[in-house]
Parts: sequence; structure tokens; C-alpha cells
Amino acid sequence: MHIKRIPSPKNWPISRKENTWTARPLPGPHGLHKCITVNIILKEILKIAETTKEVKKILQDGKLFINKIKRNEYKFPVGIMDIIEVPDLKIQNIVLYNKNGDFILKEIKDSKTKLCKVTGKTVVKNKKIQIHLHDGRNKLLDKNAYTVGDTIVLDLEKGDIKDTLKLEKGAVIYLTDGSYVGNVGKVDKIENGTFDKKAKIIFTIGTKKYETLKDYAFVIGKEKPVIDI
Repeated sequence: MHIKRIPSPKNWPISRKENTWTARPLPGPHGLHKCITVNIILKEILKIAETTKEVKKILQDGKLFINKIKRNEYKFPVGIMDIIEVPDLKIQNIVLYNKNGDFILKEIKDSKTKLCKVTGKTVVKNKKIQIHLHDGRNKLLDKNAYTVGDTIVLDLEKGDIKDTLKLEKGAVIYLTDGSYVGNVGKVDKIENGTFDKKAKIIFTIGTKKYETLKDYAFVIGKEKPVIDI
């Protein structure tokens, strides 16, 4: 299935008028406006392929890894904080947003570590806690040590949780939506929501204070970012 380029999500870094259609992402952990396809990444951003046929050849040859997993589907959806690798070309990048809200890739040194935001949690059998993460992962835990909005630092090779980054005063955050998308700031205050009002955060960038929705905050560090960003 494909989607017309002109009405496609504005944060996709594609030319709108050269061609009529582009590949539509497969159903997955990220919504349509929160992901881009492998096809777009290889053709439009990394520019290591000119046609979809060339993209398919790269994938068939097993040259692309996303979060340390080999992927061979050109419509595979890729979202924020995913790690993209093409080892043959020494490419390792993280998926981010620029300050216009467009998807970009940024070169990183550590491709083994991934940040995952806790988006929900459930009590399951034997009173264990299952946390749900922004990239579709679920983690089964013995203790209820996480709150929605926190970030876990995941070892992609071992699958272990290396650390927890709490959404609290002083935390370093990356904004994933709203007027300040793509910016890095520090939490100054969290304002709880009500039944008719969403929770907000007050954060600082340099010496200036700003306000945005709590949902837009992605914790990336305690005193400084734990990843290249």
C-alpha cells in the first residue's frame, strides 16, 4: 500500500512534487505521523539508494539493522530514538526531530544503548508489573519501580535495563512535539493535570523558562544527556 506524497505527514523529509506516491509504513508501534519508512531513510535521508529497487536489494543483502535487528521490509516503520545501522558503510544513527518537527538522523558513537519512554503499565499474573514502552516493547518486572513518563536505558544487545531516568525536577528532557519540538531543556516544575486539563511541565532552555504538555517530554538524562543528541 502507498500514500500520496502531497498529503503525507509534514514531518516526512521527502520531495512532494517529483513523484505522486511513496510507501506507506506497515502497521507497528508508531502511528503514521510518528514514523517514517526504511524506504525514506535509505533514499531521502542517507541517500545510499536512488530507487526502491535499490533499497530492496540492500535489505535482501541483510545490510540494514534497526535496534540491532536485521530488517528486510522497505515499509518497516521507524520512529523516534530508534537506532539505524548499516555496518558495511560504518553508518550508525539515531532517529530524532529537528526544530521544525521533521525527522532527521544524527550520527552516534554508541549504538548499543537505546532510550525508551514508559507509556503505560499493567498488573499481570502473579502481581508482576508489565511496562509498555513507546516503541512497542513490553518489559515484565517484579517491582513497580516505574511511572508513566519515565525513561529506561536499554542495552540493545542484552535486552537488559541499564538505568532509569525519572521525569522529575532537574531531569534533562527532549521535546518530541509542540512548539518546542527538537529542543533539549531541563525540568523546572511539573503541573499535574485534571479531568479537563492535561498535565504540563515548566522547563528551562539556558536561562529562559517555557511551558509545554507533559506528554511531549522525553527524559534523556539526569544532569546531562546519556546519549548523543
